[in-house]
Amino acid sequence: MTEQKSVMIGMSGGVDSSVAAALLKEQGYRVIGVTMRLWTYSDDNPNHEGCCSESAVEDARRVCDKLDIDFYVLNFKDIFKREVVDYFVDEYKRGRTPNPCIMCNKKLKFGEMLRRAKAMDIDYIATGHYAVIEKDENGKYRLRMSRAAKKDQSYVLYNFTQEQLAHTLMPLGAYTKDEVRSLAEKYGLAVANKPDSQEICFVEDGKYADFITDYGNYTPKEGDILDIDGNVIGTHRGLIHYTIGQRKGIGAYGRPMFIMKIDPQTNTITLGEKGMEFSKSLIAEDVNFISGEAPTEPIRVQVKVRYQAKPAPATLFAENDRVRIDFDEPQRAVTPGQAAVFYDGDIVLGGGTVIEKQD
Repeated sequence: MTEQKSVMIGMSGGVDSSVAAALLKEQGYRVIGVTMRLWTYSDDNPNHEGCCSESAVEDARRVCDKLDIDFYVLNFKDIFKREVVDYFVDEYKRGRTPNPCIMCNKKLKFGEMLRRAKAMDIDYIATGHYAVIEKDENGKYRLRMSRAAKKDQSYVLYNFTQEQLAHTLMPLGAYTKDEVRSLAEKYGLAVANKPDSQEICFVEDGKYADFITDYGNYTPKEGDILDIDGNVIGTHRGLIHYTIGQRKGIGAYGRPMFIMKIDPQTNTITLGEKGMEFSKSLIAEDVNFISGEAPTEPIRVQVKVRYQAKPAPATLFAENDRVRIDFDEPQRAVTPGQAAVFYDGDIVLGGGTVIEKQD
């Protein structure tokens, strides 16, 4: 008789992780649902419905009751504050635009949760991400884009190691969002029509600058707005209010202008006219290659510089712990702090954090 394998699945209280749990149970796994307690929301917004709010925890608990699987709440507040929230705030203060979901996946979901599962002798962890994990012909694990192109989440998953992939399940990779909602109705899950969460979970109402100001008792400093020739043409409200490629909220100049550069050393932002916000090359650090091996020669890849961006053809040069990406065609709003993720077709090769762009 084959031994039943066990899996700990992270449950946000949403439809995706709920259906993933149901599919895993249907496939014969012993499923343990967990919600990671990451953040405490302020008393002045008790109805906030972020992924670790009270309402989300109760939704996850009800789903586990419906599926007749165990449910636990894991307290990861300290590590979340240290590794995700502090990182988010510090990056904005440095004039960069971070992606906290990528850091949360790296440090919490596929880091701390996996360690907790191993300590409990649980075979796998799982999430409701839209991506595919498989083995190649050489026995190495690889990550592929989801069948649901509009929901594909491979961009935020590039930090996987071979060890993590060997112990991770993603049952939604073969489904579209509509199919997932239909499955939720089939399983009788109350969250079948629950809206997707769109914002960063710990930032209420999407007000990033307000959060950074309040969280660190931080006062943004006004500074100069420069044109491409270095002339002062205005005053900004503080670097945390801006990001590369931004057009709105920077003042009126008689023609469309875009943020080209944010410089924390001089506390300035530089504007350029339409067309100048494109970059032909970038440098990324903190690079991870999912295979565990960086290429020794330049390779052809497709690169996404934003979650919703189309993969752009490019050549990748690995240089120690960095990569240089030279695009075939200049890309819009390449932004320091964001991720550059490289693909071979629908296979995720890896990614890194953009630290420099070349126009």
